[in-house]
Amino acid sequence: MWQANYRRMHHLADWISGRNEPLKKERPKWRSEYPMTEGQLRSKRDEFWDTAPAFDGRKEIWDALRAAALAAECNDLELAQAIVDGACITVPHGSLTESYDELGNRYQLPAYTLAPPVNLISETSSESKVSDATQKQAQPPPCRQEFQLRVRLSTGKDLRLTASMADSIAELKKQLEKKEEISISRQRWFFSGKLLTDKTRLQDANIQKDFVVQVILNMNSPVVVN
Repeated sequence: MWQANYRRMHHLADWISGRNEPLKKERPKWRSEYPMTEGQLRSKRDEFWDTAPAFDGRKEIWDALRAAALAAECNDLELAQAIVDGACITVPHGSLTESYDELGNRYQLPAYTLAPPVNLISETSSESKVSDATQKQAQPPPCRQEFQLRVRLSTGKDLRLTASMADSIAELKKQLEKKEEISISRQRWFFSGKLLTDKTRLQDANIQKDFVVQVILNMNSPVVVN
């Protein structure tokens, strides 16, 4: 019996590997049942990724799919493909909506993890009127009120960095380099599917205490010779 199951699994793996295709640039288009803000989309995604390892499959594959989905949404297909290939993930249709690991386990990603809805509401537009009114009434001087910023690496590791709203991404990259010995050249910071430049400050991207910032580690970084 076990030999028959083994042969079936082996044939399935051969069939899947034979249908592997490179990732396509097109992303799924979908509409939410109700107009969704960026924050609601972010919470919905975090809920899925936090519970995904409880589904069928392996946690390391789920982590790789999450990093690949983030890279693909930022139009970095080269990095997304490298993550998929490095984890030995097969994509039969060129889309992360359906994929398989080397053992034949199937992984399915909902459309909302790969692209925002067509009826997405920009939080800045809905909040701009309120924020402008409050700023006219009282605009306190900038202060360095520190908090623990939650950072999630593409390896699946979560950690916290001491930060303030006035800190730039460049400053936080240096802190991560010192704490985890990850060179700055390997770090690519993303929030809400957008690449954060070195000059971007947390307050510019409206990144607050309870939000999660994604850091994708470039696997093809140059080797530094001491």
